[in-house]
Amino acid sequence: MKKLRFFAALYISKILAWGINIVAKGRGTNLPGEIALKISPDFISHIKGVDPQKTIFVTGTNGKSTTTNLIAHVFDKAGVKAAVNLAGANLLAGVVVTLMNNASLGGKLKTDIILLETDERFLPIIYKKLPAKHICITNVQKDQVQRNGEPDIIWRKLASVIDDSVKVYVNANEPNALSLGRLAGKCISYGVEKNSASFDKKDDFFSVAMPCPVCHGAIAFDVYNIDNVGPFVCRDCGFSSGEKADYHAENVNFDNKTFDCEGKEYTFRYNTPFFLYSYIAALAVAGEFGIDKNVIGDAFVDFKNIGGRMEDVRAGGKTIRYIRMKQENPETVQSALNVIAADKTEKLFVLGLDELTDFEPHYTNTFYSYDCDFRKVIDSNLSHCICFSGSVAYDAALRLIYDGLDTEKLTVLPTNDNAAIVAEMQKHECENVYMVTWLKKYQSIAEYAKKHETGKEAE
Repeated sequence: MKKLRFFAALYISKILAWGINIVAKGRGTNLPGEIALKISPDFISHIKGVDPQKTIFVTGTNGKSTTTNLIAHVFDKAGVKAAVNLAGANLLAGVVVTLMNNASLGGKLKTDIILLETDERFLPIIYKKLPAKHICITNVQKDQVQRNGEPDIIWRKLASVIDDSVKVYVNANEPNALSLGRLAGKCISYGVEKNSASFDKKDDFFSVAMPCPVCHGAIAFDVYNIDNVGPFVCRDCGFSSGEKADYHAENVNFDNKTFDCEGKEYTFRYNTPFFLYSYIAALAVAGEFGIDKNVIGDAFVDFKNIGGRMEDVRAGGKTIRYIRMKQENPETVQSALNVIAADKTEKLFVLGLDELTDFEPHYTNTFYSYDCDFRKVIDSNLSHCICFSGSVAYDAALRLIYDGLDTEKLTVLPTNDNAAIVAEMQKHECENVYMVTWLKKYQSIAEYAKKHETGKEAE
């Protein structure tokens, strides 16, 4: 009976995915899986050829999608066929769709390995159905407090699936991730040495210590390669990133887009500190799976991230640049700020932090902006700053003032009205506009700006 339910689920989900793809290409990443699980709750266990020893999960707070896509690209270059959820559907239903798409009508997996981005909160649920023996952990940081609470909750969820049968690949420069390696049968570490983009927070009034995940003492970072990630030591128990990770990015040159690892030079197309960690993580996983260094290097050269991470829209005589990073944790906001600060041409900075409307009850927060450093953006030829929001516009503006922004260069708009935001942008001559806000809000503003420019009816 269970077999019949499995095949019914397989065929129905395949037909449903095919139909959705015709109507809206690329959208059938979850629903077919949800239907399959309702028909056959143990769907995954019936797929032939699933080998946990050849299954890789990529999880963590930030960088999951890019790291998964990089690893998949390397495997593809090496001729290794992988079942991978490139669209980022990282819950159980998305995993089912990925396996279904890569299974024959007889229910047999048609790939060499399984590579899955997995949501860190749902990893224990997914692991029960598919006990992967390779887990790559990018980092465990503050994120989506309405959903995740605080990092210790996520740490415990990840720890619950790690034992001596699991091989983990962990960020040696992120204390929470590295500490999880102590629970695994084998731990492969990856990291980045101090480089030209590294910074410290010795004079930062708002900087607070990070608790050691081993003894709960204060972690001391030598420098930060990205926010809350870098060479560190706990002065109480000695837990540290060590002298050198197993896969260690050295001689990092952001201008030439190169770094060295184990005596070989690699090119990284997305040459920012944030993305460098995805490259070295992918190098660690691919290297441990026996992929030749030259193949990995070639794959890095022509890697193109799915969907891109920078969007530009030209409207009203201005170029509005939006960095597509998750705006619900301070590390990704800081990474966006670092990209903006690296552009030394004159710029208009538009900041729109606001209420989160993920699910009821909605919430607002201001602590993310206090975890970030705006000083480099302020000092990067900033002509003016616009802070808009229906709820925390003045809070965000105060944070910028605390970091030294001249109030003559600041406009506060306590509204989310697109017309008001675009009208304020048009008051300034600078054509180079950088925007940090939620993705849907950016899309709404961009759509309005384009309609407004062509004289079409506005929202």
